[in-house]
Amino acid sequence: MTETINSIAAGANTSSAASQFGADTSGALRFITCGSVDDGKSTLIGRLLVDTRAVLQDQLAGVTKSGETDLALLTDGLAAEREQGITIDVAYRYFATEARKFIIGDAPGHEQYTRNMVTAASSADAAVVLVDATKLDWQDPTLELLPQTRRHSLLAHLLRVHSLVFAVNKLDAVEDPALAFTHISAALQKFAQSAGIQVAATIPVSALKGYNVVNASEGWAGYDGPSLLQLLEQLPNTPSDANLALAFPVQWVEKFSSSADTSQGRRVFWGRVAAGVAQVGAQVQILPSGQLATVAQVIDHARVPKSVNAGLSAGITLDREVDVSRGDWIVAAPVQIEAAEDDFDAPPAQSPWPASRELTATVAWMDNEPLVSGRVYWALHGHRWVKAKVRRVAHRLNINTLEQEAAEQLEANAIGQVELLLQEAIPAAAFTKARQLGSIILVDTASHATAGAVLIQ
Repeated sequence: MTETINSIAAGANTSSAASQFGADTSGALRFITCGSVDDGKSTLIGRLLVDTRAVLQDQLAGVTKSGETDLALLTDGLAAEREQGITIDVAYRYFATEARKFIIGDAPGHEQYTRNMVTAASSADAAVVLVDATKLDWQDPTLELLPQTRRHSLLAHLLRVHSLVFAVNKLDAVEDPALAFTHISAALQKFAQSAGIQVAATIPVSALKGYNVVNASEGWAGYDGPSLLQLLEQLPNTPSDANLALAFPVQWVEKFSSSADTSQGRRVFWGRVAAGVAQVGAQVQILPSGQLATVAQVIDHARVPKSVNAGLSAGITLDREVDVSRGDWIVAAPVQIEAAEDDFDAPPAQSPWPASRELTATVAWMDNEPLVSGRVYWALHGHRWVKAKVRRVAHRLNINTLEQEAAEQLEANAIGQVELLLQEAIPAAAFTKARQLGSIILVDTASHATAGAVLIQ
């Protein structure tokens, strides 16, 4: 989190936004809106839906009273949300332009619903962090950002959200929009550089009036770049981990025990490829048993025989009957390392995904009960449940100063580093290397509530 940022592309044009990442932009973009309370996240999504004509007339009529349209109600679907005027759970909406399809997740801004934001961000390609200009001392060049703005930006960065965009909202409600945008964008850039966050762009918007949301408002707030939608159309999808060694968590076992074909295994192991490519002929190892086998057949979700890349669902059949159950991992077989010329002892084969019981990890704590040393939780890795004991709380991250502070526990919504001891070894990897192998969910053993999101270091 402390590495130096390469560049902050504030006001980048659409072509540079695309070339900055050099990735495919043909797939649907999954993005979330996040930030502090009442920063206008639901209103922004409503504006996107209305101005792209993704809302039917009867839907629009349902959120219009006395001639005024409440755009936030297009996403706030729960009765409690409409009554309280807040977003509680993540609401997903779908729309498309001529250039691209989009899946939007409207994440709640309240601190107590941070866990919902983490859930939405874990599968997002991009995050739009809204910043309410009216809540900040925009006339001060050294203004302080709101804690939730910092927290959501840090969480998006930790969760490897590939593109982060700052949208400075409600500039139409301040006396000098250009000055406010200059000071706020400078504060955002300073924070991003300190946190090691790479930002795709910083854009001034008015979700209520529609400035720079769908269509660019040239020169408004001293900004001449693309609108938010024009930028989103050029942002890349999150690259898959297909260039890594195979890792496949088994979710479901399909049995064909009545088949007379004994030339290969008679079970299909279904799941989503976490890393690498599932292909026929690959030498694999089953974890935790350690048995070796060869992939005899790979089919996709439509049962078409073909190789399947990371991020997609597949069915794998092995060349022989091997004891494999839900929760097991099928990974690339250990590779023999060449010995040095003066080394007469052949070194042992090394697995690309070695199993381990001791982990150091970053935790986004989401339970009301604090995380303390000695507590035992259920840990979900892939589809495997194991017991996990907290050996030590190393430190807590101060979201205001970005300093690592000594701590004995982590309270709700805190971010910190812990050491975990697992009941049995799992093929864990650094989250920065492989998303699926590097992520764990901690669950309270008594209440069965999700307690924390763990990112392995």
